[in-house]
Amino acid sequence: MFLSYFTEQPMSAYPADEGLKEGFTSVMFSNKYYDPAEGSRLFNERIEEYKLADQVGFDGIMVNEHHNAPFCMQARITVMSSILAAITENAKIVQLGNPLPTYDSPLMFAEEIAMIDMISKGRLISGIVRGAGQESVCLNANPAYNRERFNEAHDLLVKTMTDDGPFSWEGEHFQYRVVNPWARVLQKPHPRIWVPGVFSAETIRWAAQHRYPYISLNTPLHLTGELWEIYDQAARAVGYEAGPENRGYLLRVHVQEDGDKARENAREFMWMQGEFTGIGHPYWVSPSGYGSSARRLDYAKMANSVVRGSRAAPFEQQLAAREIVAGTPDEVIAELRVVLETCRPSILMLWGNDGDVNHDDSLRCIELMGTEVLPALRDIGDELGLHDPFELDSPISLALTPPDELNPIESAADERPEDTSDSRSLKMFR
Repeated sequence: MFLSYFTEQPMSAYPADEGLKEGFTSVMFSNKYYDPAEGSRLFNERIEEYKLADQVGFDGIMVNEHHNAPFCMQARITVMSSILAAITENAKIVQLGNPLPTYDSPLMFAEEIAMIDMISKGRLISGIVRGAGQESVCLNANPAYNRERFNEAHDLLVKTMTDDGPFSWEGEHFQYRVVNPWARVLQKPHPRIWVPGVFSAETIRWAAQHRYPYISLNTPLHLTGELWEIYDQAARAVGYEAGPENRGYLLRVHVQEDGDKARENAREFMWMQGEFTGIGHPYWVSPSGYGSSARRLDYAKMANSVVRGSRAAPFEQQLAAREIVAGTPDEVIAELRVVLETCRPSILMLWGNDGDVNHDDSLRCIELMGTEVLPALRDIGDELGLHDPFELDSPISLALTPPDELNPIESAADERPEDTSDSRSLKMFR
């Protein structure tokens, strides 16, 4: 199994009452409430925690990017990735992911990815995302072209990483007279690309059609199998059978020697679920044009519940459903066995802390994960046949899959146009 550590790097040192009074804590919530001194402290604490995660045996450290909100301090995924490249020795740097459509230069990403890959000595996983609707608003990126820009930026990024320059690129959204960067990825033909997501069946299909692992971000455990069905059908249509190596799962997990203390700390996972932060207006969450009209209406209804504070299930209910796992190492191992048996991912991201979990408890959580939880998970993974892409040396993309390994399967269902309003896929997120 591939086992990775993650935290949103929350800016927890802000006056939560001001956010609750305002009614939202993203996009338009004033940055006058941001304290740079506290931000410096939190950044440096997270860096110490990442160093420990590398030392205790995590296979990867996952990083991401969000804007204009206290739930995430990482405003540039490549900045934190470059820091990790320099301060860690073993763990892969898992970018989930580079928000391709929200910036105007895929070439910039290609150069930064190459620098990080070289400095880390080939430890980069260069995941990509469309970026949430909120990011389009914050970065002034037209949401109506989000998917078009994502697709084109992906093609340009891959070509830049794999092909020799100079060449030109004259696309619909990006134009370059000369593409010839003198920073090139160490991994050949290019680092693995993983795609995270929550809501869009279209993105799931897109990932499968490119043979990129799809990382499900804390989706309800009992319904995640339906997500894999969407992926599996798209994979069969282009000629391969998907397996655990194509599946990843992010889960909130907190471990302490005392189970009650672990569960009390785990209550901080409610922090960005609307109790303290993570509150946004429906337009910011799903701006016009970001998705299909049917999907946009459904998503706006869901987002409206966030504004009313009813998005998240109660903490105890999330514990019971294993959407949050917390306890002693033995308790957590038992719960995670059920998770692995249920949705069978070979890539597991453990979201270790959130909110106001203090630095000492975060370090202890990481230490206990490394010394007790990870070895047990590896044994369970071997038992269940959950072998990750690195163990299997699986093709890094459909384009780089040997032709004799592909056998496209055609059916009426496969030939229909992609429908982002797939009612069954929407059902699982309600």
